[in-house]
Amino acid sequence: MNLDASNKTPVVIWHGLGDSCCEEMGMNKIKKFIQEEIPGTYVYSAQLADSAYKDRISGFYGNINEQIDKICNTLKNDVNIQDEYYGLGFSQGGLFLRALHQRCPYPRMKKLVTFGSPHAGIASPPPCKNSDMVCWGINKALVAYGYTDMFQRSVVPAQYYKSPNELERYLEKSIFLPDINNELLINQTYVDQIKKLEKLVLIHFMHENVLDPKKSSWFSFYGSDNEVISLKNSTLYKDDRLGLKYLDENNRIDFLEIPEMHASLFC
Repeated sequence: MNLDASNKTPVVIWHGLGDSCCEEMGMNKIKKFIQEEIPGTYVYSAQLADSAYKDRISGFYGNINEQIDKICNTLKNDVNIQDEYYGLGFSQGGLFLRALHQRCPYPRMKKLVTFGSPHAGIASPPPCKNSDMVCWGINKALVAYGYTDMFQRSVVPAQYYKSPNELERYLEKSIFLPDINNELLINQTYVDQIKKLEKLVLIHFMHENVLDPKKSSWFSFYGSDNEVISLKNSTLYKDDRLGLKYLDENNRIDFLEIPEMHASLFC
């Protein structure tokens, strides 16, 4: 995406699972990179708690619908953003930024870039670092309890977990992904918002080692025969339930690949 240095459009970034808003080797590194490339650019890193540690935990525990509302209100009251901004999301943060755009029309998101984001959901829990006991604890329970009311209200990955063997239960119980992907009813506001994007850039990691399926970052997901169905062969695209076909036909959606693993790009 071409960021225009002349008008210095603000940038909003949202971290992935296991990262936080403000750590030096995480989002602060990306924030500094943007500001070095385009001096004077205001960059806001989505923050849901009053410390980097608590913000990291909020990526595992919480209600993502409430978190999106919180970030929407933060942006509305941020005098450095005012009318419009660019979105840059990493892993689940890219999915959440898309949801933010669909639900929060002001300030306006002009362009959105997502890196390895589970736009179509995840069919199995993401892998964990050996030392990450929070992640291991969630993953152990996700498959068994992911669609219980307690998990749906309080465990973030459960809210975009989409078991191919439990699709009816997923549609009935999941409080986030079926809504934001217009899988149940067509929310025309969501469609209109997607169509307003000047550009949507979906980046897939060629050595993806976290998402299942790997090209969920391109809205691909498993069909009834366990084969991965690409976006353009899906009902979501053919019926244009979300406005993605419109973007594609107007050359406003890019599907890019980079030769990296899921979490290696900015490490």
